[in-house]
Amino acid sequence: MPQKKKLSEKETIDLLDILQQRFEKNKNRHENLDWSKIEAKLSANPSKLWSLYQMENSGGEPDVVDYDKKTDEYIFFDCSVESPKGRRSFCYDREALDARKEHKPQNDVITAAKEMGVELLSEEQYRYLQSLGKFNLKTSSWIKTPRNIRELGGALFCDRRYNTVFVYHNGAESYYAARAFRGVLKV
Repeated sequence: MPQKKKLSEKETIDLLDILQQRFEKNKNRHENLDWSKIEAKLSANPSKLWSLYQMENSGGEPDVVDYDKKTDEYIFFDCSVESPKGRRSFCYDREALDARKEHKPQNDVITAAKEMGVELLSEEQYRYLQSLGKFNLKTSSWIKTPRNIRELGGALFCDRRYNTVFVYHNGAESYYAARAFRGVLKV
């Protein structure tokens, strides 16, 4: 059953208000960026607003973290302190989900991200996020896994402990109540 990929006028206004408040509260994440330009870009891209709404509703607290001058795109990451609550206990991808014989999780992160219209953070993006604050002190987040690791049955995740960002591996079919994924969206 396909979901509508457009917000109502009220949902749009409410989301833009939340995003603007978060933007103003966390200036360190996006120094020298102008909210009015970001808002205009968002208003011109209803499908991107829909994706941000999905990020917000699943606990991601999306915020602008960068601007790519080459592509003229604002980059949003999930900036919740811990991994988004609405996306926890998922295995890595559909192949891993299908391979589980019992105790299957509700979904997998690759499918969930695609349904939301976002991508998983890469290791580089995750480390960049950690330069903007302290995230995942009690939880962890799946990250984009290189093909050669995934083909061998593994998947990567990250967290921050002891003031250090760690990258770990697990079987792609594993899932944990304290592990979710963080998305990236370019607008």
